[in-house]
Amino acid sequence: MANLKELSKNAERLTGGHRLCAGCGAGTMARQTLLAAGNKPVVVVSATGCLEVSTTVFPYSAWKTPFFHSAFENSAATASGIEAAYVSLKKQGKLTDDIRFVAFGGDGGTYDIGLQSLSGAMERGHRLLYVCYNNEAYMNTGIQRSSATPQGASATTSPVGKVKQGKEQHKKDLTAIIVAHNIPYAAQSIIGNWNDYMTKVQKALDTDGPAFINVMTPCRLGWGCKPEDSMETVRLAVDTCIWPVYEVVNGVYKLTMKPRGGEKKPVMEFFKNQVRFKHLLKPENAELVASIQADVDAKWNKILALCGETK
Repeated sequence: MANLKELSKNAERLTGGHRLCAGCGAGTMARQTLLAAGNKPVVVVSATGCLEVSTTVFPYSAWKTPFFHSAFENSAATASGIEAAYVSLKKQGKLTDDIRFVAFGGDGGTYDIGLQSLSGAMERGHRLLYVCYNNEAYMNTGIQRSSATPQGASATTSPVGKVKQGKEQHKKDLTAIIVAHNIPYAAQSIIGNWNDYMTKVQKALDTDGPAFINVMTPCRLGWGCKPEDSMETVRLAVDTCIWPVYEVVNGVYKLTMKPRGGEKKPVMEFFKNQVRFKHLLKPENAELVASIQADVDAKWNKILALCGETK
């Protein structure tokens, strides 16, 4: 497990003063990732998105580690090329450092237009960690829905009106898709639990092969929650089992977080403090909420079975 006392001794490799919103989870995610890397040399690749545009406003940079800005759709491919060049240089004796490679991408650049790039990197077996900071929509370009957007959520391209009540489709299970690539390490986490996430980052960076972490990262603007409530909001995603937190090591599933107090909360506990779900609180949408609850229950039971857990 990640040791807080030891982590506190590590150098900060993402500085303050960037332009990320108050309450944004992306900055916290990046800081936790790099702190978990300890003193290992780390090369960061970031797809275009909130994290990149807010931390690299020319001529400034918040990154105190080698940083490569990639296009929206090919963060994984860019990191693959850098890692392959590094392997070649080590074989030639031109490099001796033990370097780690981390690629960041939002859910739009990971679930959707970057899926082919990510799949290729995982299949080829590059030793790199890909982190999807999942805020469940294309937040940087105007809060459009992505395939990570949950059913019933309001977005600018799946608005609430007389005809439709937010996004109609269920979100894609990207982590399951990545697990199907038979990589040595894959996981889901939240930034609202530093110990769970940073422990997984450490495991991923020590993995001899490709690793993937899908971390729920709140966007207080797109979600419509108060900045000070961002961390508690993602914890409620775990308490309601909307976002299962687990890891898959060489094909073996393990549940790493359970609802606080041992009691699963109804999905409405996650919805009620977010503007994107405010329409679901209306009595006329009770049937939709019941359908979402049934879907969450079924998927939670499936994860429990995969992890060898009881209900």
